[in-house]
Amino acid sequence: MPRADFTPSGADETFWAATAEGRLLLSRCESCATIVWYPRPFCPRCGGRGITWFAASGEATVYTYTVVRKARGAYRELTPYVVAYVELAEGPRILTNIVGCDPAEVRIGQRVTLVFDPPAPAGDGEGEGEVRARLYRFRPSG
Repeated sequence: MPRADFTPSGADETFWAATAEGRLLLSRCESCATIVWYPRPFCPRCGGRGITWFAASGEATVYTYTVVRKARGAYRELTPYVVAYVELAEGPRILTNIVGCDPAEVRIGQRVTLVFDPPAPAGDGEGEGEVRARLYRFRPSG
């Protein structure tokens, strides 16, 4: 899939730096133990600012999905592809793609495992010291 151009900043810098290393981090509120998704500097439940990071297991279940059959631009040649919400073993539901299988094989409730896109090629225009974020995807388990 095409890489999105973005520069991580603020609360999501730690998250995207971990993806560059092939790790998916989640954050947890120190006050109420809520797992916080999407990355942000406060807890949406209690407003606490004591947020700590921990590694996700990488295991999930397909919660819902759609198969994209028509697309524009850089995505046009990639159809069909799957856009899905997966429920992580830790609880949050996150938006992603299901890869590594025929889109017709994807099912709600299917077990999936975390994979990362390859790192960006050297010399892609990113400056020295910038985070080389990688996008997370999921593939069928097993």
